[in-house]
Order: sequence, then C-alpha cells, then structure tokens
Amino acid sequence: MTAAARIHSTEDARRIAKRRLPWMVFDYIDGAAGNESGADRHRAALDQVTLKPRILRDVSDRDLSKNIFGVKAARPFGIAPMGMCNLSGPGADLMLARLAAKHQVPHGVSTVASTPLEKIIEVAEGHAWFQLYFSGDGTGTFKLVERAKAAGYETLVLTVDVPEVGRRPRELRHGFKMPFKIGPKQFIDFALHPRWSISSLLAGKPDMANFQMPGYAFDRTESRAKATWDTLARLRDMWSGNLVVKGVLDPDDAVQLKTSGVDAIQVSSHGARQLESAPCPIEVLPVIRNAVGQDYPLFFDSGLRSGEDVLKALSQGADFAFFGRPLQFAIAAGGEAGLNQLWSVLSDELSIAMAQVGVRNLREIKASN
Repeated sequence: MTAAARIHSTEDARRIAKRRLPWMVFDYIDGAAGNESGADRHRAALDQVTLKPRILRDVSDRDLSKNIFGVKAARPFGIAPMGMCNLSGPGADLMLARLAAKHQVPHGVSTVASTPLEKIIEVAEGHAWFQLYFSGDGTGTFKLVERAKAAGYETLVLTVDVPEVGRRPRELRHGFKMPFKIGPKQFIDFALHPRWSISSLLAGKPDMANFQMPGYAFDRTESRAKATWDTLARLRDMWSGNLVVKGVLDPDDAVQLKTSGVDAIQVSSHGARQLESAPCPIEVLPVIRNAVGQDYPLFFDSGLRSGEDVLKALSQGADFAFFGRPLQFAIAAGGEAGLNQLWSVLSDELSIAMAQVGVRNLREIKASN
C-alpha cells in the first residue's frame, strides 16, 4: 500500500511526515510560538464548537462550491500562504499550484515561497493570490507589489501580524536558518532521513526564490515593525485589485480596515506561530463578523485540520477558509498523490458534515445555525 493510500485524515499525514522529514524541517513546519500552549488552546477552542444535526431533509445532492471575489471555487477552502513549501518535498509549490488549478481555489503564494511568483501563477492557471510581508523600509516590498501586478495577480494579501518574527523554540533548538547552515547536528539529522535528503539534493537546495535577483534582498528575521496605517493607505493606492489583510484578531482593527477600503479580512493567528497568548481565532470570528456586518467578506485560517473544521468556521461567520500545515504534511507523506488524497479526504469530510447538519449548499449554513 502506498503512503498516499494510508492517508485517511490530517493526523495520518502528519504522522507519516514526522517519520520521513528531518527533525529540523518537521519542527519548522509543525512548531508554534513559545511553549506552544497557544496552539493547544486554539485547537481546544475549535473542538468546543459544535454543529447541530438536523434530520429528514433531502441532502442527497450537495454543492461544495463557493463564489469568492466573483470567481466560483469548487471548494469553500483554499491554500494558505506558506513559506518555503519545497522543504516538505521537492516541487511542493507547483503541486499546490496544480491543485489550485484543478479545483479552481486560491493558492496563497508567500513572499518567501521557494518557487518564483511568476511560475506559480502560471501553473495555477491564474488561481493564485500573492501574500506580502512589509519589511525594513519597504523598498523591496513595494517592488514585489509591482512584480505581482506584472505577473497577473489580481488579489494581494497583506500579512500584518508579524511585526517581529515569533520565537519558536523547536526550530531554534535545531538551528533552523534560511539559507541552511549545515553543522554536525544538521548533518546527522539529514543522514538519518535519506529519502528526503537525497530527493532534496537532486532537486537543488530549497531557497527563497523571489529574492534570487538584484534588488530583492530579504532577511527572514528583519523587523517588519515599521508598517503603519499609512503604509496600508499607500498600498491601497497602488493596488487596484482585491486587497486582503491577514492576521486580524481585533474587531476595532477589523472595522478600521473595512473603512480604509480593504476588500476582505482574514481572521488568523498565523497558526499560533507568532504570539503564544493571542486569542483563539475561532472565538473572535463571530465577534468580528458582528462588527463588520453580514455582507463583508471574511476569511479564516489557523488550526483547521478537517472538512468538519471548515464547516465550523463557516458556521461562525467565515465566508471562506484556508488550510496550511496539513497540505505540507500530505506532500511530505506521499508527494503529489498524498496531497490529492488529503484534499479528497477534506472534501469528503465537509460533504458528509453538511449532510449531517441538513444543508445542501453553503448558502444554507448561516440560516441553519
């Protein structure tokens, strides 16, 4: 039986990935800020959300599609922006891009992707959003905005919850740095995981591809603390497409973003990777929905592990959701076949949960809860 065939849940993918990935890489993908109590609280909060079963409704024909910015997506969930995805497996960025094209869902392309942003949107057949970090004095940041525009991106996602990169002790203990610095500990780690090491060696060392040309220097640890509301206004002026702000957990901030002309807000704790004591996104989601009104586009990520989790997020006020780590686990566990298998699992989980709560399409979810 192939590894992909053994993936019946996100936890299956994570378990296999943990065995196959070097410790340093697995803990970079899996780790959270501080002692990781924030990640535990966020997962517990999601577990506390319940869905009400309804009976004797004809739910034999269910529609999982969702319109987002005027485009019909085959699923109400997409691919969250994640840096250095090719660490999970050679070519991971393009596996995700092909998945986005197949299901016509947005692929969040990280500033620190390991494949050039131009190549990803080409392979994704236009189903790609560019995620932007403001860093330093902003010179390189705004060059990337112009580059994304030239590549054909229509949606820009500004991540605002990382004024300074959070401390994640698990990756620090392994000496995780980009680019890699190989010492005795890392050499042993890679030697004990030959499948990953050999395939990565043959494919070439993963690196931050969007900065492999003059004028695009980027330091992963560089302060991003200079971004202000004026920065947002400048970005809004220069970007005529859809503008999403990601990393929002405060209703007052959400209202100000709406007033500032932002097209959508993404409620997110950055997967608990930045501030350990941040509030649980699923708990603030309905509060923010109430603050911005029922018709304003509201997206959600952080801690989602199943299709049923997606239904929970939609029931709490989200219009669309995004998966992150689970997709990298699936790639690490079973390559592109593993990714497609997990996507099918997530889709089946959502469809079955919809049947259980008695809804045929996603428009009925808010009316039923």
